[in-house]
Amino acid sequence: MKIKITKKTGDPPPFASKPMRTVLLSCFLVLLLHQAASATSISGNSTTILRMREGMDDENLFPLYEYLHLSASDTTKNGAISLEIGGWGRVDLGDRSFDHREEGDIQYGFLSYRANRNNFRVDAGRQWVVEGVATERIDGLSLRSDLAAGFTAAAFVGSPVVTQPNFNDGDLIYGGRLAHSVPKYYTIGISALRDESSPDAVREEEGIDLWLHPIGMVDISGRSTYNSLSDGWMEHSYTASVTPTDSLRFSASLQNVHYDDYFYHVTTSALSLTNGIILPGEEMWNAGGSIGYNATKNIAVSAEYNHYEYDIAGNADYYGATGSFGTAGGLAVGASFHRMDGSTNRLRYNQYRVWAAQKFGPIDVALDFFDVDFDRSINGRENTFSLAGAAGYDLTPNLRVAADLDYIRSADFDNELRGLVKVTYAFGIGKEGK
Repeated sequence: MKIKITKKTGDPPPFASKPMRTVLLSCFLVLLLHQAASATSISGNSTTILRMREGMDDENLFPLYEYLHLSASDTTKNGAISLEIGGWGRVDLGDRSFDHREEGDIQYGFLSYRANRNNFRVDAGRQWVVEGVATERIDGLSLRSDLAAGFTAAAFVGSPVVTQPNFNDGDLIYGGRLAHSVPKYYTIGISALRDESSPDAVREEEGIDLWLHPIGMVDISGRSTYNSLSDGWMEHSYTASVTPTDSLRFSASLQNVHYDDYFYHVTTSALSLTNGIILPGEEMWNAGGSIGYNATKNIAVSAEYNHYEYDIAGNADYYGATGSFGTAGGLAVGASFHRMDGSTNRLRYNQYRVWAAQKFGPIDVALDFFDVDFDRSINGRENTFSLAGAAGYDLTPNLRVAADLDYIRSADFDNELRGLVKVTYAFGIGKEGK
């Protein structure tokens, strides 16, 4: 077993402490707002969501969420400057749904410069970095640019942003990616990252990613990731697709995951191999394929098959078919059947789904029924299902109101009713902020 929970030792870098990070981020957001004041275009959107449900102990839960995104941009002679700010907040209008009645977070807030040449870009602030093995939220700096002879390079450095961690993360994270492309035929990249709590590393990963297009109808893509600290491959994941005609598509996939290496360092107990969900030493292989065919411009059918092999949990096969019908007038209906043949009672069932949606001018409605029939009783129940209804109304091109109502009967919960009301508003001023 290779689980590693690292305790911090020594003093972290000055910018890594939480109070200092908060001060720096606040100052940075002031600079962002100053940039916004002189921008030629400002846009944004607000999504307000009220969820309604009953808790396990008969609590009345009414959490109210607000998601806000703001964007401002301006053009210069040599490129464009923009800023992006996004955050969310929650308040419980009924009984407490989480540890705190109020909660919120700045999801991102960064200043970006894009040059007119070489696809050069630099972002500074709280941001998502997606470069090869890295899919990280950091408070820091990232750069990306095209180089000569088809090469592209990217690099990033900063402090990792972790929400409500159970275990300590590093104080400093950095990495990069180097890739070579021939646009019509391939892109191959190598990448690495290191997350450290001075002076030791808590994560050290390297990887390769590729996209191949050898002939017109064939695409191959995938990645392999290696964990240097555990000396093992975390994951191999590859997909190939063949499209002989516009209406016919074949695809195949192969995936291998070593969970000891994949979850070697985690910041939440939900992903720890000590929680009993995934056992230490587990390895998974998944091989599958699918066929999709558009019989007419309105009718589409597909079939898929996936085989799973687990060293400890056992094997499973998942297969089925889907059919759908749609019209230009806004009607969409469909049905699907899938079978799961696994090694445990919870992984042996038939799965059915039927759905329909229709748009009437500014109004749209949808209905979705999902049913699972287990081969053997689970907690005294062989059949579980959910029935969901939704409706939305576009009051204006920028303002939309929608509501969902779900009824659920599962192996773990009896007669659960959930509701949701959502209001979305988009706004903007300037040349592009509409």
